[in-house]
Amino acid sequence: MSALDDVLNKESLSQLNTQELNELAEDLRAEMIAATSLNGGHLASSLGAVELIIAAHRVLDLPHDKLLFDVGHQAYAHKMLTGRLGGFSQLRQSGGVSGFTRRNESVFDVHDSGHASDAVATAAGIATARDYLGGDEKIVTIVGDASIAGGLSFEALNYAGQAQLKKFVVILNDNEMSIAPSVGALSSYLAYLRTNPHYTNTRDQLEAHLASTGHIGDILVRLGERAKQATKTFFVPGMLFEEFGFTYLGPINGHDIHSVEDTLIRGLSLDCPVLIHAITQKGKGFEPAEKNPEIFHGVGPFDAKTGELLKKSSSNPTCTQVFAETLLEEAKKDESIVAITAAMPDGTGLALLRDKMPKRFFDVGIAEECAVTLASGMAIQGLTPVVAIYSTFLQRAYDEISTNICLPQHHVIFAVDRAGLVGEDGSTHHGMFDIAYLRTLPHMRIIAPSNSDELKNALKFALKLDGPVAIRYPRGSLPMAQESQQEPFNFLAREAWTSLEDTSLIPQITVLALGKMVNVAIEACKTIAQTYSVSVIDMRWAKPIDTEAVKRACQSKLVVTLEDGTKEGGFGSGVLEEISDSGRNANTLILGLPADYISHGSLNDLYRQCGIDSQGVADSILERASSLIDNGSDK
Repeated sequence: MSALDDVLNKESLSQLNTQELNELAEDLRAEMIAATSLNGGHLASSLGAVELIIAAHRVLDLPHDKLLFDVGHQAYAHKMLTGRLGGFSQLRQSGGVSGFTRRNESVFDVHDSGHASDAVATAAGIATARDYLGGDEKIVTIVGDASIAGGLSFEALNYAGQAQLKKFVVILNDNEMSIAPSVGALSSYLAYLRTNPHYTNTRDQLEAHLASTGHIGDILVRLGERAKQATKTFFVPGMLFEEFGFTYLGPINGHDIHSVEDTLIRGLSLDCPVLIHAITQKGKGFEPAEKNPEIFHGVGPFDAKTGELLKKSSSNPTCTQVFAETLLEEAKKDESIVAITAAMPDGTGLALLRDKMPKRFFDVGIAEECAVTLASGMAIQGLTPVVAIYSTFLQRAYDEISTNICLPQHHVIFAVDRAGLVGEDGSTHHGMFDIAYLRTLPHMRIIAPSNSDELKNALKFALKLDGPVAIRYPRGSLPMAQESQQEPFNFLAREAWTSLEDTSLIPQITVLALGKMVNVAIEACKTIAQTYSVSVIDMRWAKPIDTEAVKRACQSKLVVTLEDGTKEGGFGSGVLEEISDSGRNANTLILGLPADYISHGSLNDLYRQCGIDSQGVADSILERASSLIDNGSDK
């Protein structure tokens, strides 16, 4: 029986001795490695946070007290310690445990974490509400070192420090640097002095006594304050946080459970917000993750013994690879082209350009608003910025896209990666809304290529345009174009497939499909063609919409739109607007993602659940068509 089997609650956890705690940490790591080796996940971050989480669970009275994570993918140990060990065999799969903290999964998960830098602000809101309501909850937030650099984190630190929130601790999980014993020992000693009541009381009494002696006392107090500030500046590495109004403790060894526990207890005893700086090793306990923390940050299935990645067989390059290789090719021809990412050089493929043309690559960190606004400044100076950001993260910069890019009509290309459903990362990461939120903006144009060749040509076409352009493409790969599909890329839609031998005829059903869904529509229509004549149009653009393609489609008895974005305000809505504006009448069916947040699971499972896999699409069209068309009489 493992130490993990014995830990059922805080009481049993508090009874473990040092050896048992270390064994518990090893057991937690073993469970993480086993689960992620099968289903993938954010392994390295969670491996590094194990001792921090154990210590927090020993100190806090959960769920009465609140433990938050930024980002929630480092919370695997927390999930196991709160009764979800059994679900880890299905980690990130339909019906299994989410890879992030989710309120609908457990009362121990305080907020739905998925986008970085939001936890300190959430925690500050909880603390403010606690004080207003007269509560007594202790509030602790474990924040990754990359997340603390986000602008929202700094805004929240500024508020929490100004409000002097009590029983409020931010643990900075710093896994970018090693810890030296001498630094750790000195910092622990300084932290002890600064939080020791005898030291604090003596200092306050001395200052009060000096102040009571009159003018000389005032001078001495001022000199003392200057000396104290100078000493803090010299000795304390957390002066930045001190200036925000936090008491800084650390750095401490984040893998020493007792050290973390003792520091956390001291921090929660102070009448001010506290930041504990904990040094950890990303990927700790699994050598492949220790050596390659970036690879094992978000990893697919792998061999649990060797760490060797189990690559999925695919003959096609991923969309990210096609985008990156095409951008590099075009950048060699045009010196104005530059690339911007928000802490995702590998995920967006821009590492390729960074390695080949480092002077033309810019990483702003977790700061999507900055990335977009930086692009506006570059465009003002005559450069052609390409901003590569995941669809779900681009949402964070909506105001900047509107005000700083679309209003002045700057020529900026947005490479919107991971558009549509992304699978196992779930509701906070699906790229469901980009069509809806981008198509409302004046001057914005949105391309959705259906195959790899269209993606390549779409980027080349966008680079030659003026004004803002977004190119959205899914996670994974798109099929290669057939010879018949290799047409010049322009603003026009193209017929992708038809059941009619004579293409001059009007089909009974026309499906206007967008992006990845073109291929789903073709598969669905092969079934539909057994009953009705049908054509699939690759619309290519979510904005502007090809008016001639819609005009021709309206001659059919049923017009169907298909997209992998939300139906509300999406591409289908745009087609309806075009039909309305033209004064035409048409029977329509809008197919896309539901107006809801979709959980985690495999892509196949999720598309099937949403009814937009090929079978679901065929069933929906046939059901609607049966009420509009006399079976077989018009075919």
